[in-house]
Amino acid sequence: MSVIEYGEVSIDIDDEGYLTNMDDWNERIACGLAEHEGINELTKERMDVIRFMRNYFKQYNAFPILRAVCRNVHQPGNCVREDFIDPIKAWKIAGLPKPLEQVVADLEGKGGVV
Repeated sequence: MSVIEYGEVSIDIDDEGYLTNMDDWNERIACGLAEHEGINELTKERMDVIRFMRNYFKQYNAFPILRAVCRNVHQPGNCVREDFIDPIKAWKIAGLPKPLEQVVADLEGKGGVV
């Protein structure tokens, strides 16, 4: 486990950069996680994606289909990859637990379509 500092906030993350307690998440924590992932700014569009991912996970306990994320936040069909390069970064910034290995494989092009 590691701790990153963002301003006056201490953020507990695991060794892979996932927030250790997803209930600790708020938009300030998201900014700290984004900085840790090399993303300097969380625009409104990026925050829309992050909020959708959090809400989807809370409702379905699953990683959403990326095209559905973009459609639901009224952005172009490849918005997650365009805004974050790596959808896993968006997931980490959303403060969610590490996705299942199959999801990661799908996102890396080693499995089916996500």
